[in-house]
Amino acid sequence: MKHLALCAAALIATPLAAETPDWAALAVQDVEALYAETKANHPGMHDPVNPGFPGLLEQARSEALAYARMATTASGFEASLDRFTAVLNDGHAGAYATLPEEYSPTIRWPGFVAAWRGDAMYVYKSAEGGPAAGSRIESCDGTPITELVRTRVFAWRSGASIPGAWWASARLALIDDGNPFATLPQICRFVSGGAAEDRTLSWSPVPDYYQEWRNGSINGDLLPIGLEERAPGIHWIALPDFAPDEAGAAAYQTLFEALDAKADTLRSARAVVLDLRFNNGGSSLWSRRVAESLWGKEAVSMRAAKRSEKTAVWWRPTAGNLAEVRSFVDLLNSQGNAETAAIVAQFIPLFENAIAEGETWFVEPDFDPPAKSDATPPAPLLSVPVYVVVPGQCASACLDAIDVFKLFPNTILIGAPSSADSTYMEVRNPALPSGMARGIIPMKMYVNRARGNGEFYTPDIEMTDFDWSTQNFLKRIEADLTVR
Repeated sequence: MKHLALCAAALIATPLAAETPDWAALAVQDVEALYAETKANHPGMHDPVNPGFPGLLEQARSEALAYARMATTASGFEASLDRFTAVLNDGHAGAYATLPEEYSPTIRWPGFVAAWRGDAMYVYKSAEGGPAAGSRIESCDGTPITELVRTRVFAWRSGASIPGAWWASARLALIDDGNPFATLPQICRFVSGGAAEDRTLSWSPVPDYYQEWRNGSINGDLLPIGLEERAPGIHWIALPDFAPDEAGAAAYQTLFEALDAKADTLRSARAVVLDLRFNNGGSSLWSRRVAESLWGKEAVSMRAAKRSEKTAVWWRPTAGNLAEVRSFVDLLNSQGNAETAAIVAQFIPLFENAIAEGETWFVEPDFDPPAKSDATPPAPLLSVPVYVVVPGQCASACLDAIDVFKLFPNTILIGAPSSADSTYMEVRNPALPSGMARGIIPMKMYVNRARGNGEFYTPDIEMTDFDWSTQNFLKRIEADLTVR
């Protein structure tokens, strides 16, 4: 069980008081609470291979407080927490705002959606009269676009050094989310066909179709969880969500039944596609079940055990973390994972004992039978090409999925570079005092994980096209199959 991410924390908004808030006071209060919560519970505070974490946490507090004291709006309140997150530079640490609608800023755009591809920014789609689709955005107000992304995007979120984060988030440099501390571009230079043109940007509320364009620029079209033959002999498995709601969990059960029923068909197929577009992580149990259905349970488990035989999981045994772990049992049972729920129930008393003894770490026991280091894994049941569609935001349990899929040599990554994780995982989201934000607190740490801290996956086939539609991926996959 030790190598399975168990859950995605719920995002729950808290009711507000009726009065207009004192944004600076609330921001300062939340930053201080976030600092205290992180200091008391984050594994990094005692990580022997990361002695700089306590100092980094102090820096996050200091920089966030500087902005918090200047906050006069909801957006300033949110930005101060974003700065805390950006300094920690880890998608599994920091905070996020849960502003109710009356305080949420009006999102504005300049009449086009940008997209990052490779090492440059382009116009993905443009409203009438806007810059031509496909134009490269060279600079804004004299600032090179790369520097603009760093100051307007990655000063407020993690991932500046991760290529996948640029694919997923660089476009935000040309979106106005109300952040009062990030200067809004006024004039940008667009290059098309060798000709450069300076345009004054006109900012206005995003239209109804903005979300469709935005999603298209990052992920393409959204497919429901399930299996479908999308071309003769090419079977497409859509895995857009590893933190499914009740309907999503039911869709996974239907998918597992379909994989079992069509096992022989899949093993004689031209190719199988595992589509991770839109996936933001959650529980790795879903992808593990998919892999076991395709390649065989023993083939997966023995290879995974061999890959992680030196890996250990160290939990911070604190009261707050324990309460979250206890909740896993009911969650896992509700998702049909009774076997894993039973394992979690076994180590809860050990976790409680570690707290009672004042231990710094609770080392998670491995309830699985020990793998024989000299044992030969069985041949995989699936040997046809398996294409894994990877979006830039793929992190956490989405990366765990690739870890498992890449255990087999017939796996081919297509899409963008993935995102990356630190070794701090399994977050919980405690409410902060304002009732308008939640913390992001990791509870455990991987020691000697095979995939290193900050390591990401590079695609075998990089999809630099603006068109990330299912049909365009299918076209690229069919072209690749002809040369294999």
